[in-house]
Amino acid sequence: MPPAGRQHVSHNIGAATRSADVPLITLASGSPRRKQLLALTGWAARVRPIAIDETARAGESVEELARRLALTKARHALERHGDSALVLAADTIVAADGRLLGKPADAGEAAAMLERLRVRTHRVVTAVALIDPRARADLIDVCTTDVPMRAYDDREIGAYVAGGFPLDKAGAYGIQDRPLQPVAVDELKGCYANVMGLPLCHLVRTMGRLGHVPPVDVPAACRAETGYDCPVYPQILSEEV
Repeated sequence: MPPAGRQHVSHNIGAATRSADVPLITLASGSPRRKQLLALTGWAARVRPIAIDETARAGESVEELARRLALTKARHALERHGDSALVLAADTIVAADGRLLGKPADAGEAAAMLERLRVRTHRVVTAVALIDPRARADLIDVCTTDVPMRAYDDREIGAYVAGGFPLDKAGAYGIQDRPLQPVAVDELKGCYANVMGLPLCHLVRTMGRLGHVPPVDVPAACRAETGYDCPVYPQILSEEV
């Protein structure tokens, strides 16, 4: 439920019309991958990283945790950088066998995470929180992707960890990282951009609820960037949240 004084704004994305002014988005994240993905939408953005305590609460589900953290980041960004811009925050959580896998503390933990995930399927959950201070609306959407990992070997893990790639990534890997290419992409059935940290079609449909339509074909831009022929974007963009 939105806080007092705010409301959820519901528009069918197919009926949304382009705003007269192109919205400026404040991205409450320092993630280079989120910045890279957001740029594919054609919407202008400024980066304002927000750091918060990301400790899970007792009994909190993965989805609940992702929602709470994303909305908290968005609200903090609004308080610090409040103006007429839209505020966007996201939180991505990697979960395997009921255990949350955050960013590894060191190389040893990174290697252990990669060994744990090898030849198994885990979940990646991203919550997208969008605040429009002018409309006094807080909107949240959640994307879940089941991620199958390939049979990479110990040598590959060692080289990947030695290169420093895993240390800033939840689960100790990036789906887009060429040195390891840990995901069995040919078996992936869900959103690739979600695993990178920002499910673009979920963002598009959430922006659509506020009447904003991207100036580019986002699914095509995502496909060109990732090389992934996404099977789920038509369903995502046809659903209301």
